[in-house]
Amino acid sequence: MRLPNGRLPAPPHDDTGHSWHHPGEVLFAIVKKGLVPPYAPAGYESDMPAFGTVLSDEDIRAVLAYIESRWSGEVVKIREEMLAPLRGARR
Repeated sequence: MRLPNGRLPAPPHDDTGHSWHHPGEVLFAIVKKGLVPPYAPAGYESDMPAFGTVLSDEDIRAVLAYIESRWSGEVVKIREEMLAPLRGARR
């Protein structure tokens, strides 16, 4: 269901959302810089603010670690399998 401003609300960060589909560095960048290119099209309007001026990198990593700790073992396994090819491409 869309918000009154026409945008979709943030997805949950549990197994039912899609945060776990993204590599850690992408999640970190989105939290730090907001939903901007290359993670969204130029001019994309989002309610996701940048937290880089409010939270330290260490704080952002702690928030993401907490979110990841809420994912089920099944989702963690699927995520590892899904992201494994990306890790191999970076070597």
